[in-house]
Amino acid sequence: MKRIVLVFFIFSLVLQLDAQPYTLSLKPLSVPNLGGLQSYAFGQSNGKWLLIGGRLDGLHRRQPWASFDQAGHNNQLWVVDPVAGISYSAPLTALPTSVQEQLSSTNMEFYQRGGILYVVGGYGYSPTAADHTTFPYMCAIDVDAAIQAVIQGGSLQAHIRQISDPLFQVTGGHLDKIGSDFYLLGGQKFIGRYNPMGPTHGPGFIQEYSNSIRVFSIQDDGTNVSVQWKQTYTDAAELHRRDYNAEAQIKADGSEGITMFSGVFQPTVNLPFLNNVDVDSLGYYPNASFQQKFNHYHCPVIPMYSNETKEMHNLFFGGIAQFYMDGGQIIQDDDVPFVRSISLVKRDSLGNMSEVLMPIQMPNYLGASAEFIPNEELKSFSNGVFKLDSLSSDSSLLGHIFGGINSSDKNIFFINDGTQSSASQVIYEVWLTPSALGIGESQIKNKAKNIRIVPNPNHGHFDVEFGKAPTRGIIEWAVYTNDGKSVQSGVEDVNSLGENRFSVRLKESLAKGAYQLRVQSDDINATSSFFIE
Repeated sequence: MKRIVLVFFIFSLVLQLDAQPYTLSLKPLSVPNLGGLQSYAFGQSNGKWLLIGGRLDGLHRRQPWASFDQAGHNNQLWVVDPVAGISYSAPLTALPTSVQEQLSSTNMEFYQRGGILYVVGGYGYSPTAADHTTFPYMCAIDVDAAIQAVIQGGSLQAHIRQISDPLFQVTGGHLDKIGSDFYLLGGQKFIGRYNPMGPTHGPGFIQEYSNSIRVFSIQDDGTNVSVQWKQTYTDAAELHRRDYNAEAQIKADGSEGITMFSGVFQPTVNLPFLNNVDVDSLGYYPNASFQQKFNHYHCPVIPMYSNETKEMHNLFFGGIAQFYMDGGQIIQDDDVPFVRSISLVKRDSLGNMSEVLMPIQMPNYLGASAEFIPNEELKSFSNGVFKLDSLSSDSSLLGHIFGGINSSDKNIFFINDGTQSSASQVIYEVWLTPSALGIGESQIKNKAKNIRIVPNPNHGHFDVEFGKAPTRGIIEWAVYTNDGKSVQSGVEDVNSLGENRFSVRLKESLAKGAYQLRVQSDDINATSSFFIE
């Protein structure tokens, strides 16, 4: 049957952020003898990385006999010193069978607390079960001791402890932490060989989304490790997510949270989620007011927060998405291809979220199933979010992107015979350079000149929010097309000091697309882009 691809030209997009506070650059480096790797787990200590599990090949194939084969398993522990440009490896063969099987699996959930890396679940072939399965284990790994054992050729067994629990039988989810509690978010249990024809064809398989957030604590005295399950939130509609991005967040009140971004697949259609779900210590909160257009699949993400502006920044690098930019247009491709997009999803001090493409892209169709490994020397909050205000006024090395799937083209799934993609072996340094506006204090000084459009995108009805106005007065506004044609204007009388807003209701005859809003007064002269859907 011939495959039909639907491609839609949606609207033009301004690539640059208004008053963009920084630029990004990627600098490749190679480490001799380090092979490609994707969908792995990692820990780090003293500038060295411990890489665990994942696959040595590219995108999984469609044929059950070839999909997730044993030859692609990573059955070694890797240590990488990116500064010295050295890598080391050690086989898993001396470890207990259940540890070998789990630590050579793919898409494990993991989180490092202090010097211990906790690794949960994962999918792979089990010789014990004589089948592919999702493993019901959690390993506690002493990262520094394991690194030294790999480098020196010593025994690994004393540094890796494993426990079993059916609630750990998850792959493609995320393990994160709020306060002292761990959160196992989303993912699925998959048993058997992948088959795109469905679970009743060929060898068949079992696929059960967790549809849940499982909250637990870990008791670990260095010898014995155990867990206490505390709370499970279940939602078959909003938590039906796997192979997505979940990132630690700092909210405007200074408290910790987690945001589950996008993910696959919606319960009723094989398309990514566009909304996000916020999580805190009290519960979870689906957000219907924001739609993420780019970077839907698991990819490297960098979370940063500014205490001065109360803004949360999340940078996404490549991966797979339903939308991408081509020739100045946003294209919707429901085959959900590989993309090169680098985007910023920002949450402002009022909780409003917005998304913009950064002016650089990934070097190739990279990012899917890759990881961002943060620079431990930078200042961060207790949950790992970078302190944006503390970054250098020159350039800062945020960390490194390593591995993932390197695809030869956007859409390869239906023709994939194993040669169209590979696991990337390139390491990219990620550098941030403040713009002329700068970060932090300079943003505060210019706050009265910044405006926010809520919601964005919208249907032509929106609020305009702006900072503290030093005097009462008249504000003039005008809306323009991208080619500078004026379509509507108005005047507002600001009659109160402090935080201000006014509402705009545009003509219903305006076409869908990108527009510019210009706001002027004695104290404000600002322009911001918005989209009519």
